[in-house]
Amino acid sequence: MDKRNLAFGKSNFVLLAIGVLVVIIGFIMMSGGSSTENMYDPSIFNAQRIKVAPVVCLIGFLSIIYAILHKSKDSNDNIDS
Repeated sequence: MDKRNLAFGKSNFVLLAIGVLVVIIGFIMMSGGSSTENMYDPSIFNAQRIKVAPVVCLIGFLSIIYAILHKSKDSNDNIDS
C-alpha cells in the first residue's frame, strides 16, 4: 500500500493512540469493587470514580476527535495522478 493512499499521517496515528490510552486509563480508574446485598462498600462514591475518571475519559475522547480532525503536516496534498 502506498503512503499517499492513507487518510492519516504518522502524527494522527500517534495522537489517536494517545487518546485511546487516556480513555483506557479513565475506564480503569472507574473500575473497582462493588457493594453486595451483604456488604456495603463506601468506596464506590469516592471522588476518583465519580469526578476524576469521567473527566479523564472525556479528555481522551476529545483528543481522539482532535486526532481525527487534525491536518497532518506530513501528508502530501500535491498528489500527481
